[in-house]
Amino acid sequence: MPFTLESKTALVTGAGRGIGRAIAQKLAEYGAAVMVNDLDPAPASETAAMLPHAASFAGDVTEPAFAQQLVTATLDRFGSLDIIVNNAGYTWDNVIQKTTDQQFQAMLDIHLVAPFRILRAASDWIRETAKRETAEGKRVMRKVVNITSIAGTDGGAGQAGYSSGKAGVIGLTKTLAKEWGRYNVNVNAVGFGLIETRLIQPMTGADSSIEMQGRKIKIGVQPKTLEWAKTACPLGRTGTPEEAASAVLFFCSPLSDYITAEVLICGGGLHL
Repeated sequence: MPFTLESKTALVTGAGRGIGRAIAQKLAEYGAAVMVNDLDPAPASETAAMLPHAASFAGDVTEPAFAQQLVTATLDRFGSLDIIVNNAGYTWDNVIQKTTDQQFQAMLDIHLVAPFRILRAASDWIRETAKRETAEGKRVMRKVVNITSIAGTDGGAGQAGYSSGKAGVIGLTKTLAKEWGRYNVNVNAVGFGLIETRLIQPMTGADSSIEMQGRKIKIGVQPKTLEWAKTACPLGRTGTPEEAASAVLFFCSPLSDYITAEVLICGGGLHL
């Protein structure tokens, strides 16, 4: 093992299933303690139970007061916060003429506003801790990884809200990298292509849906779109959650200690 994350504490949002769970498992595999967040308590607890040193704190990251509660719970439980992975998200797609204000705002809230609030909530502890460590002659690197998408870098038809939120988080990433470099924090983003989760399952006559704040939202991708993506992708396939998690792991590790304000695309070469 070329590095270890022992003595590090990671906070991963949206970690109850899919890519988020794979990220939590990957960080734990390398020794990190993990605070698992998810909207749904049951999958959050299930993920935490799989890990050797973990806890869960369920709740809606889009609620204004929740970010501070989540950060405080992490610090109270583990005494540190060294890695933040803003992964929570979902898609709510439609062409622009059919996209409501509520739908557009919901995509900004989950993909951009929530990460902003979590990072703002963590800022006091990170800055004060870094100042103390510097005064003691220590340089302790901490990590922020914000999750974006090829829809944020390339745009995605039918995804005005999702693409805007994912593009916005890139701006947040680059700005915070400049603000927090002095505190020895690497701030980067990983952008995913089509990764095998419930959000890109083939749509059928019995389309799946998720419930968000009392709304039933259809999820999935048209089968012909999936076939096109596999043909257009240089690697000829969709990615796995474990492959997605490995890209995030790189930015959480000491291997990226001199890399900040960057966007790594984990999409098999696919461009929309």
